[in-house]
Formats: sequence, C-alpha cells, structure tokens
Amino acid sequence: MLAGGDYPQRGDSGTPIEGVEDAEATGALVLHAGTALHDGRLVTNGGRILDVVGTGATVEEARSAAYDAAARIDFAGMQYRTDIASA
Repeated sequence: MLAGGDYPQRGDSGTPIEGVEDAEATGALVLHAGTALHDGRLVTNGGRILDVVGTGATVEEARSAAYDAAARIDFAGMQYRTDIASA
C-alpha cells in the first residue's frame, strides 16, 4: 500500500502521481484507492493511495515483484512499509 506522506494523520489531495504504467508493465497489479483524475492527470485523493500486488511462484518472488513495481511509482511524500511478507 502506497500512502501519502502525512498518512495516517491526514490524507493528500492533488499531488501528481507518476509511474503507474511502468509498474503495471512489470506484470504487477496496481489497484487505485485514494486517486482521482484532475484535467486528465492522475493525482492523490486520500491517505491510502495505491495498492501494488506482485505475483510469483513463491511468496518471496511475489514480494520482490511487488516492491520492484512499487519503486517505479512516485509522488511527493509517498511512503510504504518495507516489511510486508518478510520472513
């Protein structure tokens, strides 16, 4: 889950989001939660912004795929946990 910089205290609204297409090109699923389109541009619109899901033959492969895809997405203040699915 990619979240805004002030999450969970506050949401973020109107910050441009880049790289979703690049993340999807890796085969990952990018699910929209707190996003909106403003003048045809994808922007933040909440606290939890995007969820990135990777797949693989093992949990480790899926985890690696998800984090690789998430690293391709960028918006000001973006944060995410790095311990999901870790051993």
